[in-house]
Amino acid sequence: MRVMNLENIIRENVKKLSPYSSARDEFEQFTKPMIYLDANENPFSNGMNRYPDPQQKELKAIIADRNNVPKDNIILGNGSDEVLDLIFRAFCEPNRDNIITLPPTYGMYGVLANINAIENREVLLNEEFQPNVEAILNAVDNNTKIIFLCSPNNPTGNSFTDSSVIKILNQFKGLVVIDEAYIDFSKDESWLSVLKDFPNLIITQTLSKAYAMAGLRIGILYASREIIAVLNKIKPPYNINGLSQETAVKKLLQSTMPTQVRKILIERNKLIEALSKCEFVEKIYPSDANFILIKVDDANFRYQQFIENGVVVRNRSNQPLCENCLRISIGTKEETEQIMELLKTFNNVEKSIIYR
Repeated sequence: MRVMNLENIIRENVKKLSPYSSARDEFEQFTKPMIYLDANENPFSNGMNRYPDPQQKELKAIIADRNNVPKDNIILGNGSDEVLDLIFRAFCEPNRDNIITLPPTYGMYGVLANINAIENREVLLNEEFQPNVEAILNAVDNNTKIIFLCSPNNPTGNSFTDSSVIKILNQFKGLVVIDEAYIDFSKDESWLSVLKDFPNLIITQTLSKAYAMAGLRIGILYASREIIAVLNKIKPPYNINGLSQETAVKKLLQSTMPTQVRKILIERNKLIEALSKCEFVEKIYPSDANFILIKVDDANFRYQQFIENGVVVRNRSNQPLCENCLRISIGTKEETEQIMELLKTFNNVEKSIIYR
């Protein structure tokens, strides 16, 4: 197992920080009824008058059991964006440190870098949308704190090769964040299986995609206990509201995710087959996610074509290596059938009809 000196990575002010301790952090839950006079809450019960569990113990226990990971290796956030922001604020010194991202990729890494006054060193993926490991390691200097790997990647949809990821984990002395928002749609195994082998590894996941809880905004971060302890020092005390916690627990216990994922993968294959028959589609990129990236003859025109027919897709042409590319999320069986019928008409539509 690799050894990492976390003290060399943590921001100095965070090392010295005494975390805020909320009333519910200090109180040990008892089984007998209690009178709560510790948190200045409204005493009139309506199901929402009490502060939620700041450590989300019940929800963490379910997530830990499902993924065979100790709950002490988990921190939850208000969406993945919050846990990603916690990483920046705990480990990156503003106006000094830098991170490395691999465009085309999830745009929030760059946004969070700008918010936190951190240099974002972009190293483009290669033509197969795989990491250029040599270029990544060459971009590293003494102030490089984090490398972000989104796998399966957004917007490309592909997973990174194990050999590339392992080489980065072994040779980079800072933190490696693997964003697995779409892992449940992939044939590849999650990197959670080797979390204990790499002390510099952080894995983020979400309940928004495969678990169909985007409206609840619950992001998950897995890391060593030492990293989790640092992040807990700066985490807001009640960052996951009570309704979100209760609903997430209920939904997870219903176990609808595997069935829904299977259905999405069926529709993904059907849509790929339909797109392969379209003359305006120049390339369909491999996907391990719940979306497909396609290269078309004219992305602006085809995007508008979809809009005019009541379908919203994403034009990703502004991303590096994604000129004339559209990203299409996978819908229900009924929605896929509508799209398939719509695609049959696209080749026969003159551009002047749209650009009028």
